[in-house]
Amino acid sequence: EVMRLLLLLLLLLSLFLLVSTVIHSLRYAHTGSSEIPNVPDTVAVVIVDGYQTNHYDSITRKMVPTQTWMSRVSEDDPDYWERETSFWRDQEQYARMHIEFYKERFNQSGGIHVLQVSHGCEWDDETGEVHGFDVVRYDGEDVLILDVKARRWIAMKPQALSYQHRYNKDEGWLEFMDHRLLKECPESLKKSLDYGKSTLQRTGILQLSC
Repeated sequence: EVMRLLLLLLLLLSLFLLVSTVIHSLRYAHTGSSEIPNVPDTVAVVIVDGYQTNHYDSITRKMVPTQTWMSRVSEDDPDYWERETSFWRDQEQYARMHIEFYKERFNQSGGIHVLQVSHGCEWDDETGEVHGFDVVRYDGEDVLILDVKARRWIAMKPQALSYQHRYNKDEGWLEFMDHRLLKECPESLKKSLDYGKSTLQRTGILQLSC
């Protein structure tokens, strides 16, 4: 009788796990660095539910797929890779400029320094709720965070206050980030999930069953 009860509980638990909400995510991770030998000073990757799908670096200067199923994006959006390449080439300049800015603000000269930007979104596939995020780190510490709901940048270090003030006064920049994180990002996420559903859904079931 006890064994039957345990089996019933396990069955109910497995059913609950399989129908439970899944939070999907798309993250753009961008790293800029200075004075690291034999390493591109800019590397960017796109990560969907833990899978790296795209890659860009300052040597090849091209955004390319790292999953075969992501190549399908060209069927629906022929300009996708060219557009992404153009965007990340601009981010190269962004990273170099900001590293120099923070070096000056932190009274640093040469040496190895790293700027990391992580932005993207999470999507609840049951409620449809979307959350965006954007965090800037310098030498391993948060310096600037975007409060997406409030549409306000928050300086985590006094050295970033000038950027906080500049970004918060730039309504066009705030609108761009709002559009990128809350509209473009979930649309790209849903398309990526569709392209890679055979891989991602299998992984999701394994994760839910753990």
